[in-house]
Amino acid sequence: MLPGFLPIWAIAALGWFAGRFNVLGADAQPVLGRFAFSFGMPALIFMTLAGSRFSEVANPGVLAFCCSLVVVFAVGLALSRWVFGRRQAEQSISAMAAAYVNSANLGIPVALHVLHDTSFVVTAALFQQLIVTPTILVLIDLDAGAGSGPPWGRLLRLPFRNPIIAASAAGAAVSALGWHVPDLVGSPLRTLGDAGVPAALMALGMSLHGRLWPPPGTRTERFTLVALKVAAQPLVAYALARWAFGLHGHLLFAVVLCAGLPTAQNAFIFATEYDLDTDLPRDAVLLSTLLSMLSLSVITWLLA
Repeated sequence: MLPGFLPIWAIAALGWFAGRFNVLGADAQPVLGRFAFSFGMPALIFMTLAGSRFSEVANPGVLAFCCSLVVVFAVGLALSRWVFGRRQAEQSISAMAAAYVNSANLGIPVALHVLHDTSFVVTAALFQQLIVTPTILVLIDLDAGAGSGPPWGRLLRLPFRNPIIAASAAGAAVSALGWHVPDLVGSPLRTLGDAGVPAALMALGMSLHGRLWPPPGTRTERFTLVALKVAAQPLVAYALARWAFGLHGHLLFAVVLCAGLPTAQNAFIFATEYDLDTDLPRDAVLLSTLLSMLSLSVITWLLA
């Protein structure tokens, strides 16, 4: 399992080094974050959705995973609002930190190494990109963009203002219509998509310069969200998959393993793009990634 984590830690460490010694300049972190949000992630999402079959989302294992994600997301949202007093946009980021799994650059290597098959994690990623990501961005935009027009008008314009939602819609349309993306278009988009993940990880690593541990007054919130991600979500996934959907064997293992993946760095990039608190998602990504090395090993030991 360790090989799946090494690229994340190596690139984040490289980002920290670049920030510590000012290798890329003072503006490098927001520029890399903006590149990932505006070009890298949209290209990756578009190519993923365009090459997917939505009928695959309807299998019982993916439905069990999706239900566990929704349950934990709702708990994270409620805690952020009523316990930690966050504003609406930051509630969405907090819930994302508690439930949105790193299904791409970590989920695929882990699936290859442990499940010996990437089909389940790719299908789970499809649900996140098609349903969860646009929902999060709508919630953020309705708060972060308050005062710039009526809410319904902002929602109608959102696909034209937000490249990730636009890419999701375009990719879904290409898949639904059965079109094939020609290599002339697909090749540069795949290159952009491949660059998006390391750019996001570099920006994440650069943000660590000068602070590697949450300050005392914020640790309860961080640890609560990380506990939801690495412990509660796989437990909820197991309960739903085992007793609500009647799953067992390899498919049950795949559901729980995917639910136990750590927080995706998308949470940090979204917070950066909308000028929200980036400390919380950054800490959640790093702590959940570190702790999930242990939790995923336990899941594998118990269920494989």
